[in-house]
Order: sequence, then structure tokens, then C-alpha cells
Amino acid sequence: MLKQIVLAAVGAAFLSAPAMAQDTLFIPLISKGFQHQFWQAVKQGADKAADEFDVRVTFEGPDNETMVDRQIDMLAAALANNPQAVGFAALDSQAAIPLLRQAQKAGIPVIAFDSGVDSDIPITTTSTDNVAAAALAADKMAELIGNAGQVAVVAHDQTSRTGIDRVDGFTNRMAEAHPDIEVVTVQYGGGDQLESTEITKAILQGNPEIKGIFGANEGSAIGVVNGVSEMGRDNVVIIGYDSGAAQKKAIRDGVMAGAITQNPVGIGYETVKAAVDAIRNAEVPPSIDTGFYWYDKSNMDDPEIAAVLYD
Repeated sequence: MLKQIVLAAVGAAFLSAPAMAQDTLFIPLISKGFQHQFWQAVKQGADKAADEFDVRVTFEGPDNETMVDRQIDMLAAALANNPQAVGFAALDSQAAIPLLRQAQKAGIPVIAFDSGVDSDIPITTTSTDNVAAAALAADKMAELIGNAGQVAVVAHDQTSRTGIDRVDGFTNRMAEAHPDIEVVTVQYGGGDQLESTEITKAILQGNPEIKGIFGANEGSAIGVVNGVSEMGRDNVVIIGYDSGAAQKKAIRDGVMAGAITQNPVGIGYETVKAAVDAIRNAEVPPSIDTGFYWYDKSNMDDPEIAAVLYD
């Protein structure tokens, strides 16, 4: 109740206070976190666009991707500073809607990035097609395990659009295209590699016949690698999502078979560009697909792939 009162007061402040005249447009970006190299790459893209379009961008996120309340506080504080637009990557696709609705009423364009919200409030969503990307991961897993057997998923959460879409994309593709493969369990580790490590070890103990595990974001994938290594199960095929130094090393070392990489620099850049276009009443498409790629030991040094890997 206290949080609702505080957020209502903050909302009233930015609704009633006129936006200050500024020579430089102000666009805060609230991400899902900052502990993964993925988010640092998104920030790099946002900073590049800020320089190009001569706008002021701030970039912040909670300490980890389970801190929904902390993220909502950050969004409220950003909106209270009367920005000209805001970028938001939702940890919970529902929780932020009341604040975003207030932003919409105040004429502040909302640009969703990486992970959208279950609402038509955002002008656009700048993101990977996570359903299609996870379906590709499922196809690669099927190929690598001989198109039959048991697999599992270690994902980051059940509340963000990315968590939902990656799990659905993987499991639905398996059911539709690879009926002899059983997804025995989907577990959630909050994107934390230590928690995901323990989850992976429990999955392996409970499912001795398992052939493969899909780690649905950077922290999840590294946790799977660590869990498989600690259990001495080097016959388990691991497929990850995102890149980063640890995943790239795991692939080069042959511990991880491969992974899906997004284009995080592109996500950050396109988010700021869309915000600037919205402020200036230029046309903004309802969604901006920044693309994804499969990479493994055979192609990770190819120029097209290397350009979207980060560390």
C-alpha cells in the first residue's frame, strides 16, 4: 500500500509538472539489469545513438533480474524527471503498466526494448524475435541429439516477455517438429548463474537419461555449463542464448555446442533512434526486429557473426 501511495505521488508530479525547456532531449532507459555483458552492449548502442542524435541518455537497471520492485522504482524516478521519452525493458510484463499509462497520459512516448509489456502503450518494441530464435535453438538441439531423447530448459523468468517467448518458442517447436524429443522440465533461475548452476545439477540428478539442456539467457547458459561440468556430464549437449566472454569460451572449448546471439548494440541504438523519432513526430514502426544468429565454433569468427558477439 505504501509503495502504491508513493508511486501515485510520483505519477502526479510528472503529470502535473510541465516538461522543462531543454536544449538537449532527455531519454532515460530502464533495463532489466546491468550484471550481464548483454546489457552493457545494449548501453553501448544507446550511447552511440545518443552521440549521433545529440540527445542525453541515461541507462540503469536493478542489480539482478528478479528485482521487479526496484525496477519499478527506477521507472518512477525517471518519469518524475520529465523526460521527453523513455525506454523500458520490462522484468514483469504487467507490473509497470500503471506507470506507463501515466506516462502515456503525460505525452511521454514509451519505447519498449528487449522485453515488451502486455499493453499497446509503447509506441514500438525494439527486440529480437525471441519465439523464432528459440525455435532455431530447438532445431539445433534436435539435430545434435539425433532427433530423439529427453531435454530440459533453464530460463531466467516466467514474467518477462523474453522469458515467456523463449520458453514457448523452444518447447512449442519441439512439440510440433520433433515429437520424439521430450522436454522433461523447464526451470527458472532468475538469470543468476549460481542459482542456474544448482538448478542444472538438480535436473541432471533427477533425469539421468537427459541428452541436452537449453539455457535461455546469458546467466542461465553459464549456469548450465557450470552445472554440467560439476556433474561430469560432458555427454550433455548445451545450447545457450546471448554471447559474452564466458559463453564464447565455452563454445571454443567444446563445452557448449553453440548459442543464439542477439544484436544488443543494435537494440540499444534502435531504441534511442525510435525515441527521437517519436519525440519529433516522425513515423515509428510498431515493432523493430533487430535480428538473431546461430553461432558455434565453426562460424563465430565470420565477420557477420563476430560483429554481433560481445564480451
